[in-house]
Amino acid sequence: MNGPLVVVGDALLDRDIDGDAGRLTPDAPAPVVDVTAEHARPGGAGLAARLADRAGAEVLLVTALGESAAAETVRAALAPEIGLAELPLDGELPVKTRVRAGGRPLVRFDRGGGTPGTAGPHVRRAIREAGAVLVADYGNGTARALRPLLAEAARRVPVVWDPHPRGGPPVRGVRLATPNGAEARRIIHRADPPGPAGALAGDLLRASLLARRWQAAAVAVTLGARGAVLSRGTENPLVLPSPFTAHGDPCGAGDCFAAVAAAALAAGALPEEAAGRAVLAAADFVARGGASDPALWSDAPAPEPGPHRDARALAEAVRARGGTVVATGGCFDLLHTGHVSLLEAARRLGDCLIVCLNSDASVRRLKGRGRPINPAADRARVLAGLSCVDAVVVFDEDGPQELLAGLRPHVWVKGGDYTVGTLPEAAVLRDWGGQAVVLPYVAGHSTTALAGRAARAAAVVADGAVGAEP
Repeated sequence: MNGPLVVVGDALLDRDIDGDAGRLTPDAPAPVVDVTAEHARPGGAGLAARLADRAGAEVLLVTALGESAAAETVRAALAPEIGLAELPLDGELPVKTRVRAGGRPLVRFDRGGGTPGTAGPHVRRAIREAGAVLVADYGNGTARALRPLLAEAARRVPVVWDPHPRGGPPVRGVRLATPNGAEARRIIHRADPPGPAGALAGDLLRASLLARRWQAAAVAVTLGARGAVLSRGTENPLVLPSPFTAHGDPCGAGDCFAAVAAAALAAGALPEEAAGRAVLAAADFVARGGASDPALWSDAPAPEPGPHRDARALAEAVRARGGTVVATGGCFDLLHTGHVSLLEAARRLGDCLIVCLNSDASVRRLKGRGRPINPAADRARVLAGLSCVDAVVVFDEDGPQELLAGLRPHVWVKGGDYTVGTLPEAAVLRDWGGQAVVLPYVAGHSTTALAGRAARAAAVVADGAVGAEP
């Protein structure tokens, strides 16, 4: 990429007021929120620019901020990593305020708004010198004011267009357009085909029809927890399921998808590759707390996305947003239904599940010769593939106490015939107020029994081979 990734669109200020609601007002059936925290951060194109920056791109934001306290807050939050090329704004920067109780939105207040003015030479130069462009159109007029420049850019460099119902359609020739499922349905009035796969078939059809209508190289329709579908306007669209189930605040996930896809295209990826990376990044974004994740606005390097990401960073992010961190541990050598039942039950106890996995050397010391059957890398990969597992971390000691002291989970889960009093980890958890719990195993399932059955089956096969005719 010869120039920066230029993000063009409507910025705003997002505010979250968080608290607890345990009572109603005496004069109306309305909850009383006892405020515990308030946060303000860039939203809209400002959030998209930050996410593109975290994805590794050099970013310049073209937007209209105006002169207000909200505008100054946005400028300060974006500096110095993200450059600004501003249009004038007739009015005040929009401010969207969410009031949340227990992490769930109760009400949102919107105020402010204005009309972007004429682009000056610095804005025109920024778009003409872009190595790639991301249009984060929130329908407030920035993309409309710059449409001729954006159409020209689409003939030279990769352009990703994230549309909005109140905005215009993408300019002709964009490399990738990223409407969500609801937006695609508003534009393409086609009922889903009947049958269990009807919704997916409808999504695939709408992606193909939008690619043709917009004359886009590709269209990715984002589907929330279901991932995305991508089409180049042909009869062979691509399904991109989410690699793991993310539980968290989805606000801003569409911005994350578009930003990561734009950064990938700017680095030379194909639309299919870019959309695949974007699905993973959006799921990880939601799992970490969305735009509310404090790490998103820190100077720390962006963590690796997905269930293999740093477990300590995940635990810190979940704690920061008031969630419950759950951890469990073991060898998990031959994963069986008893393991899966335990892991699923453990995940339901909180907002993330971290599996502390014994290393190969640790398993050998605990289980003896011949174990583990599967190496740690393979065991971790299988565990990370479960939707109930959010992170896997390997430890070398006989027990996980040292690891737990770093993770500081709220809940530690073990299965089997233990009692809380006999768990050596219980004493460590008391140092920070954590709780150890024991969940029952599914009867009749164990790695030892499974290995024994496999060995007997192998012996039968070998006996049959020896006695077979040549």
